[in-house]
Amino acid sequence: MSKVRKASEDADFRGPLDVMSAATFVLDGRDVVIGWSPAAQDLLGYPPDEVIGRPVGTFLSSVAAPAAEVWPADLIAAGAGGEPPIVPLPEHDLHLAVHRDGHRLYLVTAVCRLSGEGPAAQVLVAADRERLRDWESRLAMLQGLATQSPLGFAIYDTAFRLVWCNAASEVELGLPLEDVRGRLAEDLYPRGRFVTPGCPETLHAVMRQVIETGEPFLDLHFRGQQPSDPGKDHLWSCSYYRLEDTDGHVFGVCEDAFDISDRYEAQRQVNLLVEAGRRVGSTLDVIVTAEELADVAVPEFADLVQVDLAPAVLEGELPDVTGPEAPELIRASSRSSALLETSHTPGAPGGATGPATYPYGSPQHRSLASGGLVLEDDTLVVPLRAGGGALGIVTFVRGTGGGGTGIFGRDAVAVADELVARAAVSIDNARRYTRERSASLALQRQLLPQHLPSNSAVEVAHRYLPTDDLSGVGGDWFDVIPLSGTRVGLVVGDVVGHGLHAAATMGRLRTTVRALAPMDIPPDELLKLLDDLVGQSAQDNADALGTLAGDGDVAAGATCLYAVYDPVSRLCTMARAGHLPPAVVEPGGRVSFPDLPAGPPLGLGGLPFECLDVELPAGSLLALFTDGLVEARDRDIDKGLETLGRLLGEGTDCLEDLCDRVVAELLPGGTTTDDTALLLVRTRELDDRRVAAWQLPAEPVSAGRARELVAGRLTEWGLDELVFTTELIASELVTNAVRYAEGPLHLRLIHDRTLVCEVADAGHTAPHLRHSADDDEGGRGLFIVAQLVLRWGTRYCKEGKAIWTEQSLPPG
Repeated sequence: MSKVRKASEDADFRGPLDVMSAATFVLDGRDVVIGWSPAAQDLLGYPPDEVIGRPVGTFLSSVAAPAAEVWPADLIAAGAGGEPPIVPLPEHDLHLAVHRDGHRLYLVTAVCRLSGEGPAAQVLVAADRERLRDWESRLAMLQGLATQSPLGFAIYDTAFRLVWCNAASEVELGLPLEDVRGRLAEDLYPRGRFVTPGCPETLHAVMRQVIETGEPFLDLHFRGQQPSDPGKDHLWSCSYYRLEDTDGHVFGVCEDAFDISDRYEAQRQVNLLVEAGRRVGSTLDVIVTAEELADVAVPEFADLVQVDLAPAVLEGELPDVTGPEAPELIRASSRSSALLETSHTPGAPGGATGPATYPYGSPQHRSLASGGLVLEDDTLVVPLRAGGGALGIVTFVRGTGGGGTGIFGRDAVAVADELVARAAVSIDNARRYTRERSASLALQRQLLPQHLPSNSAVEVAHRYLPTDDLSGVGGDWFDVIPLSGTRVGLVVGDVVGHGLHAAATMGRLRTTVRALAPMDIPPDELLKLLDDLVGQSAQDNADALGTLAGDGDVAAGATCLYAVYDPVSRLCTMARAGHLPPAVVEPGGRVSFPDLPAGPPLGLGGLPFECLDVELPAGSLLALFTDGLVEARDRDIDKGLETLGRLLGEGTDCLEDLCDRVVAELLPGGTTTDDTALLLVRTRELDDRRVAAWQLPAEPVSAGRARELVAGRLTEWGLDELVFTTELIASELVTNAVRYAEGPLHLRLIHDRTLVCEVADAGHTAPHLRHSADDDEGGRGLFIVAQLVLRWGTRYCKEGKAIWTEQSLPPG
């Protein structure tokens, strides 16, 4: 600011030929100098006593004159003793002068003839040519600013009345200067205001501050209506600075203004597209994406935006809504500014996800019928197109204020088309994700247990929460599998990854476990078979794709926990493959996480799995879960396990309520970035009142003894109807064990939902059904047994094997 002021103070606003500042010579009728101004002495270096009385041609010559006619500086001094020659004044305006020190100057001269009595005949005014050129350039610049510049210049007095303006301002005002001179600034631009933060809002306030402080305002943005174009908002970039005369008196303020409406609108539209790229499509939700589009466009681009989609889009399908018949649409989003009059709102009312119908001939109907963009007055309808079909339409409306100018120009239509095209890509991506997620959820629901079978061994409750919409469906699963001898298999697993592949892999693993579990394989051996299956599947995929083993197979790295609970012995045998250990809650409320060997995740191979036997008193609580329950971005797994233990320890009689409490505290809102499976199991016990067991020697007489024992116990249990059949079954199983296996023998009856009969021996040879020939004396025992029971099978253990059967109980 100080530099600007210094330049202003040093500036000479008088012309170079101004008599008050230029070199002035007074000449008599013979062109002899009779007067010599101080400026002339400063310009040429001669004091008055060396010039007065000599012809002016002594030191001035025309540039057109020969060089010999130019008088050197010492010629004047040589003529001091006599009468100097008379040198006529050249008629040219440009002269060559010789400075007293000998250097030459080009001077521009002007002659003023004098009349009247006295010796003075004319006044010659001279100025340096370069200074005059600078002055003329300034005059030309001022002339251009006044007549040709696109910037508007205006001068207001200290009362804010218009004093002068250039041609650009006259065009803007729509009137010549003579018609607007003397009018107040705020009368010329009514209802206008400054929108630059931190400055006064009104014209008069800005001018007053400039006049009072002398501090200019630069590049203020003023919004208002142009007098020559009422009804349309314009934006100007304005600067204001104080005007002072040569004596420092303030006489007004100067305003320069440039209409930046088009540039501002173009920049705003570019910013709108940039903002849309940043905000629209932040989620894979169709409705949220539609709302983001409306939020971006209001009020920056339009005063009302309505996004209408075909119902199929919300379900993930790709419809085509174009055609002569107006299709059914759903109002996915609607946003309006406070400046929009309700009379401008087209179409039927309705909030988000409500129906949207349009009458025949409306812009929306015509857009749907033609499949193209429709512009009518202040309403613009653009179809949402993606994948070769139309997803819906977007309606933009501009009112008299707000984000628009009341109409959609060519540039605005192009911006709307680009905005909708970008949004269509995001909506289509969300639609595709919705379709895949729906398919994944449907597949997952079919692959997960639809209901868990009731049993006498345990009471169960479970929860499964799919991951949030962003991550996609995962591969967590759980199951409860009835086993022989009233035992039950408990399993929970987690497949790495998300999407259809993960859900399908989960189904493959669950099906495999359900197929292996009834074979009564110990948990560690079952996990080993499952590990081999996953590893072989990965290798098969690698061979087919020509890639490294395991690439592209989400099953590689899956985790699993498998446990078998026996309500007779109250023993729970468990093993895990890289999975979290279960939580065990004793009837008194003590919580522990058994030190169960982890084992490698499935598919890695090379390492063994180990079993752990845990005795669970009746009424114990066993919790099996996946890591999505206890691990989150804002919570480490140890904290999650601590919280889970506390909740389980508090306990409740109702397992369903306990499930709800655990999920509510560990997964607030019911959302998670990973699938979550939770299986709560409360153990039961089958005591001596429901179980009978005997040890028999491996002798033929044991078959008769078995019949006696079975008959007596069934009579005590009130199962007389099953005595004959069960005697036959027990007799055949004992006879078979005596003939083909080793002793001792163990006979066991279990009175549960079915009647279980088991004969265990020390052998490991599996019995086989076969058809005996007519002349065979034996070999029909197991065949007869198989016809009398619901199902039968063989269970192996370290000590040998057990052949078991199940019979239906009599009605009632």
